[in-house]
Amino acid sequence: MSLKRLTVAVMLSVCSFAVHAKAQKNELSGLVGRILISDQVITTSTFSDNKLRFGNGLSFEGNYGRQVMGGGLLSLALEVPVVLNVDQDLHLQTNPVSANYRSFFVTPAARLNLFSGLGVSPWVSVGGGLGYFRGSAAQPTSTSTTGTTTGVFQAGVGLDVKLIGNFSLRGEARDFWSGVPKLGVTTDKSRQHNLFVGGGIVWHF
Repeated sequence: MSLKRLTVAVMLSVCSFAVHAKAQKNELSGLVGRILISDQVITTSTFSDNKLRFGNGLSFEGNYGRQVMGGGLLSLALEVPVVLNVDQDLHLQTNPVSANYRSFFVTPAARLNLFSGLGVSPWVSVGGGLGYFRGSAAQPTSTSTTGTTTGVFQAGVGLDVKLIGNFSLRGEARDFWSGVPKLGVTTDKSRQHNLFVGGGIVWHF
């Protein structure tokens, strides 16, 4: 093969690799899971069982991310996780009718991946944004919530496992530390941990 042809072949290979590498900097993911919230004590209750109990809310996450630095051993990505909790049940011993609410979190974040170029990549994520709650009140004498907007701090850990082609499997846990929704009762918390645990698919492009 002549030097000219070899040079052209090498340049085409490099360009092809560069285009492929550039394409792999973006990702879209979809996950399904549950949001877990610990019990809260109702400070105004005179009953022996004075706890407000939360069910495990069915939740969905959509996430766009883009790698901005590194690769191989360590890489840094900017991401926008969006989590929707479609049904968070509430239970009170004094109220036989269960209440519920929905919540929505948007928290732009920075994510650090370890071994991002290999088949298995653990990661950590830190960010912050906004949360919104809306639903029915926990007390039958209270009016429904008109909506609660709150600042949110997000911290998460996860694991990406390469499947086939440009797809990976992701398992994660993210804690959305937010204000509390207005539910018609006064509890001992002014902020609460909304722990999302879920899994799903990541598309790299």
